[in-house]
Amino acid sequence: MPQRNSEVSLCVKYLLFFFNVFFWIIGGGILGIGLWARYENTKAGASVNKITDWDLDPAWLLIAIGFLMFNLGFCGCIGALRENIALLKFFSISLSIIFFLQLAGGVIGFVFRNKIKSMVTKKLEKTIISYRDNPDLQNLIDYTQETFKCCGLNSYDDWDMNIYFNCSSPGSEGCGVPYSCCITDKLNTMCGYGVRKKTMSGTDRRRKIYTSGCIDGVTSWFKKHLIVLGAVEFGVALLQVLGIGFSTKLISDIRKQMAKWERPRPLLRPHHETGYM
Repeated sequence: MPQRNSEVSLCVKYLLFFFNVFFWIIGGGILGIGLWARYENTKAGASVNKITDWDLDPAWLLIAIGFLMFNLGFCGCIGALRENIALLKFFSISLSIIFFLQLAGGVIGFVFRNKIKSMVTKKLEKTIISYRDNPDLQNLIDYTQETFKCCGLNSYDDWDMNIYFNCSSPGSEGCGVPYSCCITDKLNTMCGYGVRKKTMSGTDRRRKIYTSGCIDGVTSWFKKHLIVLGAVEFGVALLQVLGIGFSTKLISDIRKQMAKWERPRPLLRPHHETGYM
């Protein structure tokens, strides 16, 4: 069996290849879902266009994440398979930037957590206002309230910011909350109507809807699952470091192999100089 004379490690090459094939497929799936959701929203009508902040539309978030994962996965996958240094460099540098941004974001978030919480709260207030303007945003808010057993941002009274649930609204939803705030009878979409009226006692209200805000609910959930979330974050960071390490090692191996190909061969001496006839 002929001996393989190559500096490139097949183990590193194909580990990096299959690692990126996985993320390439996942990224393509997320990108496809985001594009489909955006298309459906555009087809839904003019009400969607009321949202001026693109970051309030979950479809754009899916598109951004999917596009990033798809492109990184593509560059890493093809770069490893074809032993292309340019693609591998792009993959390694991009992954390094993402890793250090995550690290910096975690440190900044911890140091300025109170200020960031206030900024995020103000930003999320727009989601309450735009609740009826985007089906995806509405589903996301409903899912959050049902999952974390909460209502509004700081309290159920935050729904007064929405024109449909405002107490001055003449509609049937006036002085109410979405059905996802209801503790029971969630199949009845009118279960939250009129629950914020002053005529309803606090005891009856607490029996019918969640009264704590979602910011406190999400914060409590994170505290309860801190170990699991820490393990997931560590796993993601480890995968990123391995991806950077594998791509750097593969680039080094490819350069060694190229140097071997470019090494000049020794010139053959003429017969009369060697003494042979």
